[in-house]
Amino acid sequence: MGAERLIPLVVLAVVAVGCEGGVRQTSEQPPADMRAVVERVNDGDTLTLRDGRQVRLVQIDAPELVADCYGRAAARDLAALVPRGAHVILRRDPRLDAVDRYGRLLRYVLVGRTNVNVALVRRGAASPYFFRRARGRYADALLAAVDDARAQRRGYWGACPRAELNTGIGAITGPP
Repeated sequence: MGAERLIPLVVLAVVAVGCEGGVRQTSEQPPADMRAVVERVNDGDTLTLRDGRQVRLVQIDAPELVADCYGRAAARDLAALVPRGAHVILRRDPRLDAVDRYGRLLRYVLVGRTNVNVALVRRGAASPYFFRRARGRYADALLAAVDDARAQRRGYWGACPRAELNTGIGAITGPP
């Protein structure tokens, strides 16, 4: 058999092996959604899972637990939405970083059909936070939720006289 006849057979054999799983791709994408169980709420925008991993709710920023006005209330709001033992879905946004510099997963947290990140902003317990100005898949919903919370003076918008919105660089801060 001539070389010109062998080439198509070799190509067919390589394709067949690849289709059977003999060849792996090196750039596998992690699953977009994963299920988890909440162990505890750390603060207004961070959870610890039963397996010990920590999750930082992506694209939002809540007041600091002790230092900021409404910090403890924000943590209570998050705990009301995802109490200990809650089964959640963690949704990764492929447009954004998967983990932060502390190794925490950066995820949207869903309970049933509720996007907890958006719900916290709607309650006035957090604000949109676009790290490096990157806008994820729920940016528009987060911006609409903060506009509504501010207009209705919910959460820290009513409780903290010096509440500020900073969706590009920083967080909400209250009085010193």
